Amino acid sequence: MNVEDWKSQIKRGTLDFCILLLIKQRPYYGYEIISKLEQYPIVAAKENTIYPLLRRLLKEEYISAFWQESKEGLPPRKYYSITEKGNEYLNAMSLEWDNLLSAISEIKGGLNNG
Repeated sequence: MNVEDWKSQIKRGTLDFCILLLIKQRPYYGYEIISKLEQYPIVAAKENTIYPLLRRLLKEEYISAFWQESKEGLPPRKYYSITEKGNEYLNAMSLEWDNLLSAISEIKGGLNNG
């Protein structure tokens, strides 16, 4: 496995987390999520990854969706917001993420001190 493969594995394991973190702040529409994630290349993803993920999160009831009219005569946009179930899932993910980072930091610290 090379670094690009490893980065791909990291991305697959964290996109749900990143999307839920975003829409916890405020409702986002799909393309807006894609654009926001593009600011962080390690988690940037294309439409063919994000939209199926959003459909799965909807099906699992971690997020909900609503249509909102756009400005300037554009078609309505489908916005996504986090549900109570999604908040509980996100809180559990955050705890596990913090545990992971802590373990990695300790391991890296041991390498530097060993």
